[in-house]
Amino acid sequence: MSTSDRGRAFESSANASTDGARVRIFDTTLRDGEQSPGCSMSPQQKLVMARALDELGVDVIETGFPASSQSDREAAAMIARELREPTLCVLSRCLPADIEASARALEGSAKPRLHLFLSTSPLHREHKLRMSKQQVLDAIATNVAHARRLVDDVEFSPEDGIRTEHDFLAEACAVAIANGASTINVPDTLGYTTPQEIRALFEFLISTVPGARDVVFSAHCHNDLGMAVANSLAAIEGGARQVECTINGIGERAGNCALEELVMALKVRNAWFEADTGIDTQRLLPTSQLLTRLIGMPVQRNKAIVGANAFAHESGIHQHGMLRHRGTYEIMRPEDVGWPDSQMVLGRHSGRAAVAHRLRALGYTLEDEQLDQVFADFKTLCEQQRVIDDGDLEALMHGDTRGEGFRLASMTVSDRGQRASAQVELSDPDGKRVSESALGDGPVDALFAALSAATGVKLTLESYQVHSVGIGADARGEANLSVRCDDGSGDSRGYEGTGTSRDIIEASALAWLDIANRVLRARRNADADVVAA
Repeated sequence: MSTSDRGRAFESSANASTDGARVRIFDTTLRDGEQSPGCSMSPQQKLVMARALDELGVDVIETGFPASSQSDREAAAMIARELREPTLCVLSRCLPADIEASARALEGSAKPRLHLFLSTSPLHREHKLRMSKQQVLDAIATNVAHARRLVDDVEFSPEDGIRTEHDFLAEACAVAIANGASTINVPDTLGYTTPQEIRALFEFLISTVPGARDVVFSAHCHNDLGMAVANSLAAIEGGARQVECTINGIGERAGNCALEELVMALKVRNAWFEADTGIDTQRLLPTSQLLTRLIGMPVQRNKAIVGANAFAHESGIHQHGMLRHRGTYEIMRPEDVGWPDSQMVLGRHSGRAAVAHRLRALGYTLEDEQLDQVFADFKTLCEQQRVIDDGDLEALMHGDTRGEGFRLASMTVSDRGQRASAQVELSDPDGKRVSESALGDGPVDALFAALSAATGVKLTLESYQVHSVGIGADARGEANLSVRCDDGSGDSRGYEGTGTSRDIIEASALAWLDIANRVLRARRNADADVVAA
């Protein structure tokens, strides 16, 4: 979908409850998301992410907090010079120097917005600001008016608005509107509210604040109680027509409302919410994966929409239902969010029907008796590894076993000096010993390089995770790898491997060999098929 076709036009009365209401998506991945621990990005990385958000169809991109750092000022200016379609927004405290620095960072932007915030809750007024109610209102009036003189589009957020007295919150919003704010954002700064509360609050504000019908009300929900998406949806029901969210739900503490979850909830349950967005949903997964690569923070496998298991089925009962009709266990199409298809993951919970279906897809048509034997072998293999892929099925059909392959005899890893070193000794499929050594940027990198030299298998690492299995004296380390490997035809294929040991480095070696042996089995089987042909 081209940027010119996104239709970022809205009703003149933005909060009017009409069928098919349009909800603006305000993305704060580059500001609220990026300032969370472990998620910081360089200006160039922010520019790359901003381009992806533009392609996704985001209406407003909050590019940073210019007064906080030179890096934020540089990133905001770079993005302002390049992106022309979305509104570009920067955050500012209600301080004249901050406002002016923010306005300078927006110079050259086609659609600039200044986003001002000031705390309004009793707790923040007393302990953070040490200001009276009247002082807060005066500061809002003065600074919103100042910002409005510099930029036509001004958004105001009463920080900790959810915990602010409703009457005072309404008064603060009215002052902001009267002084030029065209968007009023009500943040649940601490992730404290509930869906019923926030819906009622938005209904109250929109019905009582003077000028409310002439501005856009926005929701900004944090996820401290795990309700950020639910609260954002409830705010929409209450009249909000902008939602502030982040890719993968990153953000302060437990994160923000996850953009991909909110967007798909509105799309799948459109008949209920009677609201939609301008997001190109097929770009949700690529955008999520880009962010993961930029900040190095993986998405949990069971994460809604973009997690690896979001459209994966292992249970035999579920797989049987999916083979009959995908609607039995899926409420949306994986293709609609960027996944190529649903995944029938073969593992210890899978049934005979799923195994037979996958074998047919691989070109094998078996009689019942043959299938029974293959399925029995499949179940045996499941006790040794969590996931059975196509290569494993091919191995079963050729009578190959998991016991054949390279085995780890010994290893030595050292991380002294500028580079780490590793030496491994393997037992090859014929029982001979193979020894190799290698250097690397770290112990694991050196280990994998030595294993590659010993086996002749080159793997491209996509993800590497380690964690503890069990507790106390019985705890073991488990390593999980996701890699890509050339299948011999010039195309690459994905593999996942697992290794378990009391030593996490040894577990990593076992996970690497788990994959390498499957790669080698697949190559042997392919060579055998060529000879037979």
